[in-house]
Amino acid sequence: MSDIQFDTRERQDPVQREQDLFAKLPELLVHATTKSTAWAEHLVGQDLAGVTDRAALSGLPVLRKADLLQKQKTTPPFGGYLAGDLSEAARVFMSPGPIWEPQAPGLDPWNGARSLFAAGFRKGDVVLNAFSYHLTPGGFILDQGAIALGCTVFPAGVGNTDTQVEAIEVLKPSGFVGTPDYLKVLLDRGREQGRDISSIKKALVSGGALFPSLREEYENQGIQVGQCYATADLGVIAYETEAREGLVVNEDYIVEIVRPGTVEPVADGEVGELVVTNFNSLYPLIRFATGDLSKIIPGQSPCGRTNMRLAGWMGRADQRTKVKGMFIDPAQIAQIVAAHPEVSKARLAVSRQGEADAMTLTVETDVRENGLLDRVATTLRDVTRLKGDVELVDPGALPNDGKVIADEREYG
Repeated sequence: MSDIQFDTRERQDPVQREQDLFAKLPELLVHATTKSTAWAEHLVGQDLAGVTDRAALSGLPVLRKADLLQKQKTTPPFGGYLAGDLSEAARVFMSPGPIWEPQAPGLDPWNGARSLFAAGFRKGDVVLNAFSYHLTPGGFILDQGAIALGCTVFPAGVGNTDTQVEAIEVLKPSGFVGTPDYLKVLLDRGREQGRDISSIKKALVSGGALFPSLREEYENQGIQVGQCYATADLGVIAYETEAREGLVVNEDYIVEIVRPGTVEPVADGEVGELVVTNFNSLYPLIRFATGDLSKIIPGQSPCGRTNMRLAGWMGRADQRTKVKGMFIDPAQIAQIVAAHPEVSKARLAVSRQGEADAMTLTVETDVRENGLLDRVATTLRDVTRLKGDVELVDPGALPNDGKVIADEREYG
């Protein structure tokens, strides 16, 4: 491992990379349909041996997260998509939905080490990991990658800010991984308490947008911040490099951009839905539609890595919205409404307050008494696991535009 690359594959000829990926894809497809009843049903009648290029791949049906969720409810826990036995999984996670995800065996099953290396992390670094270790795979994705890279991890998780600040002063971690906003929370709290938090010099963030003003604030404090795009289902799909020109697609993933609601790939540079195929033999995901919007940036990165580049996260193809690293689904808003008979309709607005995500749930109701506002706020927190403001308005006050979740953040 050199100082400029994680391994030689990062700079291999793009044509060779494409040939290597599609040379092993038919074997994955046969494995998936042989070991998994759901994949056998999903890909029935397809010429799997002939899927040796992108044109052939585009002829396969996509698997959308909503369909996977429904399958899991019908055939728990994995909807029949597990291509093996549950005993082969190192861990099992339960993400909001709920949706179940198995951890494949191996030291770095989510391919996180490469993204950490690109962000400046090296063997021997002490890393504070502020992603959640509770129920979901969030904390483990980069935890495992850091360990594979030879780092020492402090599994801080979410919350307990004062304790985390104390840990920074004592352990003196050189690196942070977590959501973009939470690093600022830690730095601000450390300064308030007069703690020595100067050890952190690098960070890899995910689970939300890294706004330019926030990156600049970190850099002014001597902290270089990179970002990666990861999902609980697939792991680290793409990562930022020192060039700061888009996110380079990770090795061992086939990434497509399709027109939302279809299976058809769009031209490079056109915004569409991100569709990913992985090579996870235990839990293969083939043309898995993430619901996230992005686009391919033409050309190669100036850093020398040769894989395709993505523009990063550009919103949702549906109304599922990520707030502080957690997805909120329209179904959760419906659950909140159902919990309060006084409420006829609700709409969640997501915005920015300073350098942090904020949300306000506006509900239509005739009631202004009986503690309704506080009760709805409690339900909002219980259902989404996030705090938010609640506003009561008269029936008919909300726009009649079909939006249950309105993302009002600007990503420019």
